[in-house]
Amino acid sequence: MSRKQRDPESRQKDSGSYCWNWKKCSAVASPALAIAFACSLVYLLVLIFARKPSCLVHSSRSSSFSSIASSTSSSLPSAKTKPTTFSFVDVETRPIEDDDDDDSSDPAGKMASLGNIVFGIAATARLWDRRKSYVKLWWRPNEMRGFVWLDEAIQNYSSGALPPSRISGSTAGFRYTRRGGRRAAIRISRIVSETFRVGLPDVHWFVMGDDDTIFVPDNLVRVLAKYDHRKLYYIGASSESHHQNLMFSYGMAYGGGGFAISYALASALEQRHDECLERYPFLYGSDDRIHACMSELGVPLTKELGFHQLDVHGDVSGLLSAHPIAPFISMHHLDVIHPIFPGVGQAAALRHLSKAVDIDPAGIFQQSICYDRQRSWSISVSFGYMVKVIRGGLKAPRDLETPTRTFMSWNRRFDEDGYSFTSRPPPKSPCDVPLVFHMKEVAYASRDGMSVSNYTRTRTKKQGGDCPSKSAEELRWIQVLKERTKDSWFVAPRRQCCQIMSVASHSMRLLVRDCRDGELIL
Repeated sequence: MSRKQRDPESRQKDSGSYCWNWKKCSAVASPALAIAFACSLVYLLVLIFARKPSCLVHSSRSSSFSSIASSTSSSLPSAKTKPTTFSFVDVETRPIEDDDDDDSSDPAGKMASLGNIVFGIAATARLWDRRKSYVKLWWRPNEMRGFVWLDEAIQNYSSGALPPSRISGSTAGFRYTRRGGRRAAIRISRIVSETFRVGLPDVHWFVMGDDDTIFVPDNLVRVLAKYDHRKLYYIGASSESHHQNLMFSYGMAYGGGGFAISYALASALEQRHDECLERYPFLYGSDDRIHACMSELGVPLTKELGFHQLDVHGDVSGLLSAHPIAPFISMHHLDVIHPIFPGVGQAAALRHLSKAVDIDPAGIFQQSICYDRQRSWSISVSFGYMVKVIRGGLKAPRDLETPTRTFMSWNRRFDEDGYSFTSRPPPKSPCDVPLVFHMKEVAYASRDGMSVSNYTRTRTKKQGGDCPSKSAEELRWIQVLKERTKDSWFVAPRRQCCQIMSVASHSMRLLVRDCRDGELIL
């Protein structure tokens, strides 16, 4: 009998594993066959949605799978495209991958340490003996890399506690046509490229500054860690002077306050730097030449408020005691402003400040505000610097965080519109004139980073006035116990809260700590 003439039942018996009559065989089909059939259907559905098939998906994953499938159904691959394979990972916890085709050995693109920064410090032989003390305050010989770029050699230059020195290349071939300017601006603007050409390994950032600038290295590292050095970044701040910004640009990083250039940008700049400089002989300074070249490269300024050009004159206590909620990175024009602590020279004052910087660098100058409602006191704490007590009632935080104009503008005027930030005039009422306490000493209070700092009254002469409470006149010292600034503050900054722990006849104790959920400053 031929194969075609054999009846279906005999075929079923002979073949064993085949069922030619579905209606008859379905009643006796094994459960395994039913499961296999169901899996086949699931497999086909999964192929349609470009997913990796799985017959035994856990029920807790089914909703995630459905959401992934629906979100991608509008962008299915064509028939010629190889289907994308997805793993069953919750959308909320799935790591974000970098889409860039970058073969860098640093996949995170983040700052590893202070050693990844190279500093270029602009200096002159004529002023070096006077200004090298500023560089010594913040330079760490065994941890940091960089060079002091001089206009000419200095005899017996000692680099033990200082960066090594280098002599800038000749700029005689460059034109400089700005009347009243200094052609040294060309030399200083080339420090970025000259530092890059040294060819130091494992460099992420180039940071420029002057010899009368101080840096807080730990804060600088943390700020730059937010950015990818493999991308084009030009980071700094504009001037405190509105007139200076109008004359030059609000989009320019002022060189005295310091600025940072990523390795990728420094590489791009170095290739075209000299020809760019030749196109701008009429510009005044070094930083506006850098800015002009950045504009040609199409790279904008990324502003960080902690870089301080300090284009002001005189007493900067009103500015520093109301520092913005941002890490303090640098401060320039140290020979122009008054010493930040009374009774000593600027170098000694900055050395005194460094004691608090060493203990809590992120907290330096950070303002906290608290109130004594019973005595009608408003209290402003600037960690590591000063405490102010105002006797004239409770002042709003918005007022206290606004800098008081204790300083003059860059044009040596006490004008109210000469600044690039909001400011307020000195108080007229004797009760609103703060009692000022400067930091005398600071130390660790516990192993977890809690610090204790003491602040003493600068002027003990009574200030008078018919104030709600006269007991503040008797205060002679204030002790501040402070929690160390946490790492998360660099990502999501918030002012720390302040509370009064005790008040005695001549002293007061304060606690500065992280604010609790829902807690208000006022």
